[in-house]
Amino acid sequence: MTAETHVAVALDGHGWHPEAWRHAGDSQPVTSGRYWTGLVQTAERGFLDFVTFDDSLSPQRRRRPDVHPRWLAGRPDAVLVAARVAPVTRDIGLIPVATTTHTEPFHVSKAIATLDHITRGRAGWQVRISSSRHEAELFGRRDPEDLGDLFAEAGDHVEVVRRLWDSWEDDAVLRDTATGRYLDRDKLHYIDFHGPFFSVKGPSITPRPPQGQPVVAALAHNPRVYEFAARSADLVFITPSGDGSVSTLRAEVAQAGGGHLLVYADLYVTFAGVVDERSDAEVFAGSPAELAEKILHWHDLGLDGIRLRPAVHATDLPVLVDEVIPLLQRANRFRTGYRSGETLRRRLGLPVARNRHAVERIS
Repeated sequence: MTAETHVAVALDGHGWHPEAWRHAGDSQPVTSGRYWTGLVQTAERGFLDFVTFDDSLSPQRRRRPDVHPRWLAGRPDAVLVAARVAPVTRDIGLIPVATTTHTEPFHVSKAIATLDHITRGRAGWQVRISSSRHEAELFGRRDPEDLGDLFAEAGDHVEVVRRLWDSWEDDAVLRDTATGRYLDRDKLHYIDFHGPFFSVKGPSITPRPPQGQPVVAALAHNPRVYEFAARSADLVFITPSGDGSVSTLRAEVAQAGGGHLLVYADLYVTFAGVVDERSDAEVFAGSPAELAEKILHWHDLGLDGIRLRPAVHATDLPVLVDEVIPLLQRANRFRTGYRSGETLRRRLGLPVARNRHAVERIS
C-alpha cells in the first residue's frame, strides 16, 4: 500500500507575498477574529494535518527596522489567534509561533498547555529566535550588541517548557468529592532547572496538557538550526530548492542528529502568478494538478509532509482545499476525514509522551 501524504498550511497576514493585501479583495483585516477562523475552517474542510500561525517581534516579515510602506504591517499575537480559532474547530492541529528570545519559558509553557487543553490535544509550538538589534531594543533588558548564543538559550527554553509540561502528572487532579481532595500533591513536581539562561523552580500553574508534550516544531535553513531541532523539536520545516535538494537536506538533518525528526518541506504556492522572488522557500506557480503531482513526488523522495505557504490566503487556500486535496484523495494518498478524538501527536505518528516523573516512580 502506498504511504499516505501529509499536508499542512502556514498562515501569515493576508498571505506569504508581502503585498498579498492588494490581491485579497474585500478580505477582513488581519486583526479580525472572523478572518482567522474563516481561514482555519477552510483548511479543516480539506482535512489538513495542521495550520501554523506565523509571528515575530517585528511588524513585517523582514529583518530591517524600517517599515516598508507597500508591505502589510502589523500582526496579532499568534498564540492568541490560535486560542481564538480553537473553539470553532474540531480536528485540525494548531501550531502558533512563539519566540524564545526575550520571552520567559514559564509564559510559553502555560500558553501552549492552555491551548492544548482548549483544543483537547491539537496544539503545538513553533519555536523562533530573535537576533535583531531593533527587536532587542523593544524590550530594553539585554545589550543588543551581545545577545549571546541564541540557539543555546532556545534549547534551554524548550527544555524548561517541556519540564513544566511534565511537572503535573496526568492523574494529579483527583476531584474526589467523597474525601474532599482535589489534588494529589505528591504528583506535582518542582523542576528545579538551573542553567546559564534560566533558573526555574516550578511546578507549572497549568495542569499537564492532554498530549503530555504538545508538538514542538522549528523552521531550519542550516546545520546549526538542524542541530537545535534535533535536540529540542519533534518536527522540522526545511526549504528545498528543487527536487535534488530534498534528499540532500533530509540527509543533513539526519547528520545533525535529527534522524528521529519528522521533516516537512515548505513550498510557496500561487495559482494566480503572485510570485515573491525573495521567498526562502521554493516558489510553485503552476496548476492544481501539477501541485498535487509535486506533493506526491516530494513525499516519495522521503519527506514526512509538505507545508504549503499560500501567496494570497483568500484566493489560494480555497484552491488548495477544493482542487488539490481532492486530487490527492482520488489517488488514495490523502485522508477523506479525520479520526474522531485524534490528537495531533497521534496524527503525525509521534509516540505517546510519558511523564518523566511517573516513569521514574515506576522504574
